[in-house]
Amino acid sequence: QVPLVESGGSEVQAGGSLKLSCVASGHSASEFAWFRRTPGKKREFVASISWSGRNTLYANIAKGRFTISRDNAKSTVFLQMNDLKPEDTAVYICASQVSPRAFPQLEYDYWGQGAQVTVSS
Repeated sequence: QVPLVESGGSEVQAGGSLKLSCVASGHSASEFAWFRRTPGKKREFVASISWSGRNTLYANIAKGRFTISRDNAKSTVFLQMNDLKPEDTAVYICASQVSPRAFPQLEYDYWGQGAQVTVSS
């Protein structure tokens, strides 16, 4: 059973929107997060969300353009990305933390394989 599976990656033109999903299996995620990895760069944090969904944290690259949300009934976290830019091209990776400690924990137990997002100019 794969603990996290992302979907929704695609190619989109600059200025467009895309919504990523990530389904958790076999565990209950206290905190979810999205990261991204671009060629030649380290993995970088994008956003995270608490179990209730009331607390969120965004990297500067995501503020004002991306929105993280979750549906606990479906064990799913989403990343709505608007006004996409070519520099947003990356593999977007979902992560989860099962420990119910204070948000944000920024340490994760499970990682997905990633979804490719390509933004063309």
